[in-house]
Amino acid sequence: MTKLGFIGVGNMGSAIIKGINGKLGNTAVFAYDADPAKLADLRLFGATAAASVLDIAKRCSYVLIAVKPQQLDDVLAKIKEADNEELVIISICAGISAEYIRERTFPKAKVVPVMPNTPMMLGAGASALAQCEGVSDAEFAFARKVISSCGITEIVPENKMKEVIAINGSSPAFIYLYAKGFVQYAEKVGIDKDAALRLFAQSLIGSAKMLTESGMTVDELIKQVSSPGGTTLAGLEKLYEGKLLDTAISACEACTKRAYELGGEKK
Repeated sequence: MTKLGFIGVGNMGSAIIKGINGKLGNTAVFAYDADPAKLADLRLFGATAAASVLDIAKRCSYVLIAVKPQQLDDVLAKIKEADNEELVIISICAGISAEYIRERTFPKAKVVPVMPNTPMMLGAGASALAQCEGVSDAEFAFARKVISSCGITEIVPENKMKEVIAINGSSPAFIYLYAKGFVQYAEKVGIDKDAALRLFAQSLIGSAKMLTESGMTVDELIKQVSSPGGTTLAGLEKLYEGKLLDTAISACEACTKRAYELGGEKK
């Protein structure tokens, strides 16, 4: 039987536990959180509460770390104390490299870094994973199956895990801010904000499906909506004047720079 442990069961950790319920076959799931109240309902989703980080690290073959940055070093110290060098460490901690984890646990620790996003809480996540040195294909496949329980996954090179944060990890916040502008415009012109939000949100969903399923390029899709001399082109002109693309790229670059800082590295 495979034993999978969760350290940290906040929004993301609990979402994954709920997502994997009944999907991993012969797997026992354990969970620990510094706040015992967060463990109370997890039994409904097939998880058993563990006594400590050390307990998880000793009894499991896989551990998923989903804690706040300020808690991470203490967690890694307890994992090192468990002396379980075959443990596969799945980390969803933004900006934390496999090397950072190895330096604080075992020199040859098996690490699968993951960059998830908050739509995982609705089973609609988009997560990037990297297969690092020492992690077998079978171990990586299991880790990917865990994350895939809450949405799609894509494999990226290990040395691009910080760069990908802007693309899928932070981008929901950027999209929400963009949506806020459209809702504020709706209120300004006397359209009910809730109706406007539903219309714009569905437009996002439909546009996303066009991006992934239409077979058209981004430029082709823009052109499809933009009739010569029409309303869309008039709006696009303002977005280009405001350098929307340059601003989006700058936001991504700032996000990446901060990711390197959090990991104690320079970009």
